[in-house]
Amino acid sequence: MQPDPALFQRMAAYNTWMTDKAYTAAGELSDSERKEDRGAFFKSVHSTLNHILFADRVWMGRFTGRTYETRGMGVDIFDEFDELQAAHLSMCDDIAAFAGQLTPDWLAEPMTWARSTDGVSRERPRWLLVLHMFNHQTHHRGQLSTLLTQAGIDIGVTDLPFMPDLLAGD
Repeated sequence: MQPDPALFQRMAAYNTWMTDKAYTAAGELSDSERKEDRGAFFKSVHSTLNHILFADRVWMGRFTGRTYETRGMGVDIFDEFDELQAAHLSMCDDIAAFAGQLTPDWLAEPMTWARSTDGVSRERPRWLLVLHMFNHQTHHRGQLSTLLTQAGIDIGVTDLPFMPDLLAGD
């Protein structure tokens, strides 16, 4: 496979759009409603948002060598919603900048990392791992959308082809 950086640049834009939409929707809930255990894998809206940020920080640290604060799988990085939102939107900026400098050669190279869950080293092409980061975000935002819908909040359109900048050409 010959990876195209434009795909990852589009996914970074989608990530920013959807992260903003997720926080706007979650902001309609009270703090206690956001932190209520709703039976999801990471229990609450708040902890699911924290988990997405956690994974983004782990993968971006692996890709860039930059150190980001994390507290471990399933442990909230931020207790305050406003701090979590600001940190998450800042991470979106980091991801967009990262995607903007990707090259096919860098993406095609293998990357070795130790899984945080078992410490076992793995090696995969970088393009696959970058794609996984975006897929992981989408997976958990789907969970968020369900949690928000169950709480009576409509996150709105989430489909990639309907991002506002893509609709401008219609």
